[in-house]
Amino acid sequence: MSEVLLVTPPFTQLNTPYPATAYLKGYFNTIGIKSSQVDLGIELIDQLFSETGLKNLFCQAQDQEAYSANAQRIYHLQHEYVAVIDRVVCFLRQPSVLEAQNICNGSLLPEASRFAQLEDIDHAFGSMGLLDKAKHLCTLMLEDLSDFIIEVVDPNFGFSRYAERLGRSASSFDEIYAHLQQPLSFIDQLLVEELGVRMKDEQPKLVAISIPFPGNLIGALRIGQWLRINYPALTVSFGGGFVNTELRSLKDSRLFEFCNYITLDDGEAPLKCLLECINGQRDVRHLKRTFALQNGQVVWHDDAGMPDVPQDKTGTPDYTDMAWGKYISVVEVANPMFRLWSDGTWIKLTLAHGCYWGKCTFCDGSLDYIGRYEANKVMQIVDRMERIIQETGQTGFHFVDEAAPPSLLKELALEIIRRQLNVVWWTNVRFEKSFTADLCLLLKQSGCIAVAGGLEVASERILKLINKGVTLDRVTNVTANLTRAGIMVHAYLMYGFPSQSEQETIDSLEVVRQLFELGVVESGFWHQFALTAHSPVGLNPDQYGVSITGGLKGPFANNDLQFSDAKGAIHEQFGEGLKKALYNYMHGICFDYHLSEWFDFKVPRTTLAPDYIESKLDETLELKERSQFVWLGKAPLVHRYTKKKGKKQIAMIELVLMTSKTQINLQVKEGMGEWLKTVLTLLSIQNNNIIRLADFRNSYEEAQLGDFDVFINSYTFSQLREAGLLVL
Repeated sequence: MSEVLLVTPPFTQLNTPYPATAYLKGYFNTIGIKSSQVDLGIELIDQLFSETGLKNLFCQAQDQEAYSANAQRIYHLQHEYVAVIDRVVCFLRQPSVLEAQNICNGSLLPEASRFAQLEDIDHAFGSMGLLDKAKHLCTLMLEDLSDFIIEVVDPNFGFSRYAERLGRSASSFDEIYAHLQQPLSFIDQLLVEELGVRMKDEQPKLVAISIPFPGNLIGALRIGQWLRINYPALTVSFGGGFVNTELRSLKDSRLFEFCNYITLDDGEAPLKCLLECINGQRDVRHLKRTFALQNGQVVWHDDAGMPDVPQDKTGTPDYTDMAWGKYISVVEVANPMFRLWSDGTWIKLTLAHGCYWGKCTFCDGSLDYIGRYEANKVMQIVDRMERIIQETGQTGFHFVDEAAPPSLLKELALEIIRRQLNVVWWTNVRFEKSFTADLCLLLKQSGCIAVAGGLEVASERILKLINKGVTLDRVTNVTANLTRAGIMVHAYLMYGFPSQSEQETIDSLEVVRQLFELGVVESGFWHQFALTAHSPVGLNPDQYGVSITGGLKGPFANNDLQFSDAKGAIHEQFGEGLKKALYNYMHGICFDYHLSEWFDFKVPRTTLAPDYIESKLDETLELKERSQFVWLGKAPLVHRYTKKKGKKQIAMIELVLMTSKTQINLQVKEGMGEWLKTVLTLLSIQNNNIIRLADFRNSYEEAQLGDFDVFINSYTFSQLREAGLLVL
């Protein structure tokens, strides 16, 4: 039994838990409140995609003659689907080479329309291996079944976007409310059955439902609806990312037929206050950032007199009661970065609350989750990582920051390496100059495999208008540094920013083409600019030549705004061509196509030179007084010998510098060798010394080894850097 049941509604991710409930459970642990959590999305998937679940699903089919040819095919192959479903799901949970061979030989899986995509499978997966190809085939089979469910059983079904259309940009609650008056669908019934089991087991006082995305809204409302009917004395609260961005000006009282309270922003303090209110220890007027219904009106309460919980007091996210064995890894597309979202198990952690930059004009920077920046302490972050590894056995981490600060990443990487943690991680970054070649090597050494960052509109004028704080020179060199270090780079790309011209759109595509052709970016995704109420553009539209045409005054969700752009191009027409070009560039082909070939209308020629991006590459080592020297290698093996030069015998030292990949034999004079042996020990990452440029220079000069600047530019220094000497 638990005082609080924390719920993630369907559907968010198939491969890994969404972290909101784990964060809250970790905090409740610190204040002695017993809580439990459930991801009803993965529980529902576990029920549905099983032998029993599919049998029940096919029993829902009525009037088969009205179905599409594809749905009829799936229905008539129902016995084949039922026979193989448990094997498919088992494989996606624990892939094996033997089963992959069975899957890839083409005789195991029933096939419907999704398998028509297989023309390019050898190109996309040929170099990726048997297991990946088998995962993709199994994913296609599940997507075929999903298509059947959508057509025959529940049009709102989707693996990670259940009823997303209803939730997105819903300034009015009318359509959603009407939908919720309909009888429970087959999917809804499975959902509430699982919920009923949890309620009997836990018997909580409070059910706190996190709604991270628009696609979770209908599921959350169905959960709340069922709870209000079947447990009228229970308190139900809504919170999460969708609520925080969309419902800040809520006026529609009908939403409270599905919940008692709605809390905004970080949930720790508001939920603590809410529990105190439930237990009679706090008046409803003194809740924190909470909507309630009073006398038929939506009332805002924020008089708790309690600050938000500092990051170092939130506790370690607690994933211990997650249903780890039920998550499945799917491979939907060959895009390497997209795979990280859907393939593999990733523990989601936050390095810092908010965004350290927080100035981008398209971003919701006025909201708490971005605008209030507070970094965690590195030692505490790594302590939490170690604890989670011990509790779950999982060693993959996704740091879900808006943009991970480079200075914090540096200290994090150093601490991971010092503790010799065997982890893999990825995160979001800004492509700023702090990501030097050496910092990227350090991040790779600590387990970083990928980063995603916003290139947005690859135009110098628009980047300034966006206030991104980066230039194309910096983006080019940072992405090159990351890629050379072996870290995959994904670029978020935008088109349609206010006042963006056709020429700027085409030139932006040319920048993207050159980045991919150079191989410094491996993955990307175009999205059209969306105007939100809490962004600088939304708050000050006149400054950007934008006219708001809708979305501000609805009684329900008020974040996405409709607008007109008097100066810019007709942005919608570029979407298909931009995405088609990017798809080919990601596959390493069609770089020689004229940009006009991607569009079915006339576009201007690019104004950029063919070597525009390549000319910006700069591999110069930049030394600053604050530069820190770190030795990642092992203590060198030392061999002393003499070298005859004319009649002189010169004392020499050979330092054998070993890494896991290379061995460098460095032959230097005895004085230099003795100094290097000493200084490399001092610089060792395990010693936790901070050696700045001045210290390094002074040590060299005190050893009377000559001109320090000559040494920095010498072959000896370049060999040291190759063997593991980093300048951070």
